[in-house]
Amino acid sequence: MSNNFDFASFYAALARAGLGKWQSQFTAAIEQALTKRDGNLAAWLAALQELPDLPDALCNLDQAEVTAGNPLSADSPEFILLKTALLRLKPWRKGPFNLHGVRIDSEWRSDLKWARVAPHIADLHNRIILDVGCGNGYYLMRMAGAGARIAVGIDPSLLFLAQFTAVNRYCRQDRAFLLPIGFEQLPEEMQCFDTVFSMGVFYHRRSPFDFLRSLRMLLRQGGELVLETLVIDGDQNTVLVPPDRYARMNNVWFIPSAEAMLTWLAKAGFADARMVDLCKTTVEEQRCTEWMPGESLEMCLDKNNNLTIEGHPAPARAVFVANRP
Repeated sequence: MSNNFDFASFYAALARAGLGKWQSQFTAAIEQALTKRDGNLAAWLAALQELPDLPDALCNLDQAEVTAGNPLSADSPEFILLKTALLRLKPWRKGPFNLHGVRIDSEWRSDLKWARVAPHIADLHNRIILDVGCGNGYYLMRMAGAGARIAVGIDPSLLFLAQFTAVNRYCRQDRAFLLPIGFEQLPEEMQCFDTVFSMGVFYHRRSPFDFLRSLRMLLRQGGELVLETLVIDGDQNTVLVPPDRYARMNNVWFIPSAEAMLTWLAKAGFADARMVDLCKTTVEEQRCTEWMPGESLEMCLDKNNNLTIEGHPAPARAVFVANRP
């Protein structure tokens, strides 16, 4: 099964970045991950095999829509084959992408979040980056477009790995990589990342302080954490612990206020913690599309979009930046 996904270019990039000594640990974690059973994996692998071979063309990773290839005619056999294969990899949660004229209009307009984050963080040029819970790698592509030396994303979903593999079939970049491993499988003693991203993950972790400490330990001294998470109104002692679901999600454990989050970051050993953006999540940013049919944000809110259907405050997201002293 592991032969369906090629990590040779990742190991080469790891060596170029001076991190070759970690290859054996990554190899073991990846091989273990690829032994997981998923009833849909055969269909995803078949979809990857059906992707048409198309001529090399320029890709653009530094614009809202990650783009690769020259647009095909919508009625051409290659366009139809490409779109059909990509649709077999749905749901597409993050994007948008444009591959040879096939526009993948994902559930999340991830470009909007990136536009809120990018102005407030350290220049990513030549940095060694980790993206925890990277989804299908949209942000990894944007990090590569911003000049990262290497951008490593981790997410245990094999569907996200298949989607990333499909996108990079045409982007053909060699600085961003998605590994199908969990956060706990990273060697904490690495302590080598210039920037660690954690976007849309924090509220899914049962132990927030253990998670923050582990994120800090992965950074080099002076490295930067970029954390985006759900927040609620309140002071430094305000935290929502949903008794059941939040916006129909059953794995939301803690939603702090922005003031509480800043206190938690300081308590976890970060320096210069600051909130750089706060905005309410809208149905324009997260919605159903052809590429992500089914339930999305609109179905999880009350009729006025002010509360979740469970009666909690509607989603608002904040971006925090902090450093390892």
